[in-house]
Amino acid sequence: MSDYQAPVRDMQFVLDEVFSVDKLWARLPELSELDWDSALAILEAAGKLCAEQIAPINRSGDEQGCSFNAGSVCTPKGFPEAFARFAGGGFCGFCGEAELGGMGMPKTLGVQLEEMLAASNLSFSLYPILSAGAALLLNAHASEAIKQTFLPKLYSGQWCGTMCLTEAQAGSDLGLIRTRAEAKEDGSYKISGSKIFITGGEHDLTENIIHLVLARLPDAAPGSKGISLFLVPKFLVREDGSLAERNQLSCGSIEHKMGIKASATCVMNFDGATGFLIDAPGKGLAAMFTMMNYERLGVGIQGLGAAERSWQNALAYAKERKQGSEAGSQEAVSIIEHADVRRMLLTMKVLIEGGRAFSCYLASQLDLAKYSKDAAERERAEALVALLTPLAKAFLTDIGLEVTVLGQQIFGGHGFIREAGQEQLVRDVRITQIYEGTNGIQALDLAGRKLVSNNGAFYRLFADEIKDFIASAELGLQEFTTPLAKALNSLDELTTWLLKQGKQDRREIGAASVEYLQVFGYVTFAYLWAKMAQVALAKEGDFYLGKLASARFYFARLLPRIHSLAETAKAGSGVLYELNEALF
Repeated sequence: MSDYQAPVRDMQFVLDEVFSVDKLWARLPELSELDWDSALAILEAAGKLCAEQIAPINRSGDEQGCSFNAGSVCTPKGFPEAFARFAGGGFCGFCGEAELGGMGMPKTLGVQLEEMLAASNLSFSLYPILSAGAALLLNAHASEAIKQTFLPKLYSGQWCGTMCLTEAQAGSDLGLIRTRAEAKEDGSYKISGSKIFITGGEHDLTENIIHLVLARLPDAAPGSKGISLFLVPKFLVREDGSLAERNQLSCGSIEHKMGIKASATCVMNFDGATGFLIDAPGKGLAAMFTMMNYERLGVGIQGLGAAERSWQNALAYAKERKQGSEAGSQEAVSIIEHADVRRMLLTMKVLIEGGRAFSCYLASQLDLAKYSKDAAERERAEALVALLTPLAKAFLTDIGLEVTVLGQQIFGGHGFIREAGQEQLVRDVRITQIYEGTNGIQALDLAGRKLVSNNGAFYRLFADEIKDFIASAELGLQEFTTPLAKALNSLDELTTWLLKQGKQDRREIGAASVEYLQVFGYVTFAYLWAKMAQVALAKEGDFYLGKLASARFYFARLLPRIHSLAETAKAGSGVLYELNEALF
């Protein structure tokens, strides 16, 4: 496996040249003091840390995995030291509130850090990313006393956070959870039950672990409306912030998994553990969605990061590996000269760079939703975030698997064995299509909740933005805006069809949702590639020539995928339900 190098130059292109984030930050008071030179220095420092401290323990972490012994979990060799360095750099509180010890960085920079972490070591990245999501939730929904006690420790990396949702009988349908909460006289609660698939539920990286647990009060309403949220620390915390006795909770076991083996995936048992209510009774699922939506974008970026690592490995190998010869020559050539290898490399490249632009676009909307003083601008940004979050989670992780498999394929037989490192990336990225809501669930969310339920209002905001871009583009960009306009028309037609069919028969939404999400994704990437091409056309140099060549490949070879996907979506639900269950 080649050494990982953070793609800071391409991040700079997207942030500075395509989206002009410094201008965005300048008009948001909380971010106005951040200048581009400082932001670039931060990215370079983070990239150096990921390349030199975190990437080197990726393979050894996979081989060693986490170990479990009588309720204790040890992470692989080097993980505690690397986590301490990461925390020491302030990166655990990267986007955290500055007044509580965070760095106060915008999400547009945060997604770059998340990508570098995932690319360097996907297992390692899960510990700080889950903790950042927990901190985000607490900052939005917890009492001031809880925020003052817990957030500084989470931002410093002294403590980590988790999200405890899933139970054996309750996966995507959280309304089925059975974990119980009983009020105590002192205002706290007694939490009892078991949770499964808890990432970082137990480990040796921090002195305390803060669990955010969904549970039911005795008089709770049935279903999701009866779920409340509780903060349950591994060690109880005194008023002065010091640690007290261990809480009544334990790790029952860790899972043996296909990938991300250095990430502890735990069964957590709560045996009358002391917990503290977050927000109000019955508001638990709504509060948890603050964290879940953050994590869904984060999972999409995990797919992007794994893809980037696979691309770097495959590109280096394709340039070095000699095999076959050109016509009329007996001398072997580097495999990058072969058409099929170029097809695979270019597919990897344009999907990754399109994904990076997409993550930055969505992050800019998150920054507007959080910091803008204009109510209408905030409302619009919130609508776009709601619309595009399921797309980011599902489309970027689907890309992650496609790209890592292509990277493995470029290595040939060497890609199937451990030494090359490509097979680990395929194994690691596979979970991203499953956890934080399977990609099928994300497609249902996009097509059902974010499209049909509001009669396409969120969609029209985004489609109108693309139409405005096409209308304002100069003639020199027609090479890209003409096919973009045709692709958007196809998406408009499919959206209109789905809105009509979904109102007549709800099964049509589920039958078409996955293909609809894919069409939406490819058209979104076409919009972003057109924006990148617009910048590249006005610049000189090899970097920009490469961008233009990549844009042309995307429009010629990948965007046409939307036609077959649209036809499949329109095939309807009849063929799915024609076969009787007994005949399967």
